[in-house]
Amino acid sequence: QVQLVESGGGLVQAGGSLRLSCEASGHTFSRYNMGWFRQAPGKEREFVAAINRGGSSTEYADSVKGRFTISRDNAKNTVYLQMNSLKPEDTAVYSCAADSLLRARVAFTTFAYTYWGQGTQVTVSS
Repeated sequence: QVQLVESGGGLVQAGGSLRLSCEASGHTFSRYNMGWFRQAPGKEREFVAAINRGGSSTEYADSVKGRFTISRDNAKNTVYLQMNSLKPEDTAVYSCAADSLLRARVAFTTFAYTYWGQGTQVTVSS
């Protein structure tokens, strides 16, 4: 069992930046591909970014490409999401997730992820 705890959310003005962190418990973090998802009020949870277990491959939703950067530090059991040039439409609860099935490539769908954090609120004011 893996526990994921996000931090770093908050209120920021449009154009600002935030860095989200997601720390995992246990000794198996480096084996998991990791993803970030978000869910705005009244909307479905959507894919934001993902990174493979070694950190050499990343994928992003079109809506965040060029603005968000996902990274990881396996020594610290932590995955990060650096969010720059934030827009009001980025407002959502952001959750990290771990894919425990040792896939060769990162996944874009919620169904592929085994473990989820509780989420952290990001609010971008206009």
